[in-house]
Amino acid sequence: MPPTLPNPAPENAPDTTPIVAFHDVSIAFDSDRPILNKISFEVARGQTLIILGPAGCGKSVLVKLVDGLMKPDSGSIKVFGEELTTMRERDVYTLRKRIGMVFQESALFDSMNVEDNVAYRFNEAGMDPSESHKKVEEVLNFVELPKAISKFPSELSGGMRRRVSIARAIITNPDLILYDSPTGGLDPITSTTIVELVIKQRDVSHTTSLLITHRLQDAFTLATHRWNVNDNKMEPIPRNEMDNGIDDSTQFLVLNEGTVVYHGNTQGLVHSEDPWLKDYLS
Repeated sequence: MPPTLPNPAPENAPDTTPIVAFHDVSIAFDSDRPILNKISFEVARGQTLIILGPAGCGKSVLVKLVDGLMKPDSGSIKVFGEELTTMRERDVYTLRKRIGMVFQESALFDSMNVEDNVAYRFNEAGMDPSESHKKVEEVLNFVELPKAISKFPSELSGGMRRRVSIARAIITNPDLILYDSPTGGLDPITSTTIVELVIKQRDVSHTTSLLITHRLQDAFTLATHRWNVNDNKMEPIPRNEMDNGIDDSTQFLVLNEGTVVYHGNTQGLVHSEDPWLKDYLS
């Protein structure tokens, strides 16, 4: 009797490789106390991971590790299935082209106007100016700033600068977007408009993303709202359309003192019996 062979995977089987995977990752700076201490988690394709935790717990360091801006002292970091920790710098640069980054405080170039800021990667690559201009117009329409194309950062409000930063991050249609406190320093009303944009990008383009926020209200808005394409606005997700009352494509990672306190969906977070977590959320 011939041996039983495993069934071949279907030709059109979905790729289940995590977009981001950390395994026992640690990093420390000039002290005995690590910033991150053996943390492990995965982010699936199309998922949004909201990163929470008190100041100094390692949130921004984690995002910089994903973008290859830092290397850990130990552990494994895979992005798009590739091991980042042993990758050559030129290969990291190539991989980074697939990632959009929204930095804290926008990090726009003051000497460039909005168009040149948004088209920065295209200009580096030598794209035809007319094609670049067309793409900039499209993405500025997406973030609802079409008339700002010729303005300089000094002429923009904080919220407008953050929108331009998001436009710059998404113009290349990245496979992964990293948001480092996109609403930090903004008033509540402006923060809500930025959260709306994040939701719009998530639901229209279905881009995998990691998002740091210090505002619990923003985090829970992301988990309980969706983008209505027909009405072009954000709306609450009807409870009868959510698994267990929550959209499970949005997950939470909560850090404290360099360790993972919680990783899971919104329901598990709000019903956790962990004393520290309950105090943090109260």
